[in-house]
Amino acid sequence: MDLGIAQRKALVFGGSRGMGRACARQLAMEGVQVTIAARTRATLQQTAAELLAETRVPVAWLVADITTAAGRDAALAACPSPDILVNNADGRPPGDFRDWSTADWHEALDAMMLGPIEMIRRTVDPMIERGFGRIVNIVSRSVKTPQAELGLSNGARSGLVGFVAGLARQTVRHGVTINNILPGVFATDAQRHHIEGLMKTEGKPFEQLWDERGRNNPAGRFGRAEEVGALCAYVCSAHAGYITGQSLLIDGGAYPGTF
Repeated sequence: MDLGIAQRKALVFGGSRGMGRACARQLAMEGVQVTIAARTRATLQQTAAELLAETRVPVAWLVADITTAAGRDAALAACPSPDILVNNADGRPPGDFRDWSTADWHEALDAMMLGPIEMIRRTVDPMIERGFGRIVNIVSRSVKTPQAELGLSNGARSGLVGFVAGLARQTVRHGVTINNILPGVFATDAQRHHIEGLMKTEGKPFEQLWDERGRNNPAGRFGRAEEVGALCAYVCSAHAGYITGQSLLIDGGAYPGTF
């Protein structure tokens, strides 16, 4: 299927590894002019080189932190007026809410709610003026199936999803959609860090926890980052203009509800 987005411009935060990298890769394969932003120069350079070798499409990159005004300014200077915006940031380590300070909460909100909202604020009106735009937030299944140890993520990501629910109904008539992707357990560095945090509370070795989390999923495995990339690319496509304000689970069937 031709997704109809060749030569569009995309800005992908967290695009140097994991799900962000997978989104950038799939968009590049569709002929999109991709700029990836993240905090680590070496990883960005390596990813851009690998994606060029694989897709034959140059991928621009820059060091930028979505939580800071300077990072957001730099990203938009490198990719002015993107047609596609992918907001993606690491979650916070598991823990007990009694141990989290106000600073911990502010850091979580900056990364997973306020930073993405600020990027939406700065890109959505130009998208409306051009009559096309796709904004995708990579969040987490925790907004539908909250886990107590992920309270920082539960709270911050739910705030972003709640905000999007209202705005997405205002922009869609202008050709601009805003959606959220809710990944479950995926074989990524973020999952490894999560399990390392659980080792302290579960009292089990890493290998056992890793095996259990994959095997206990209804699919019997972890998800692959490329599966998120493929979903993201479709949601960004010319064919998905009637999908907006949605939180799309991709979790191997782990969510137990009907709706």
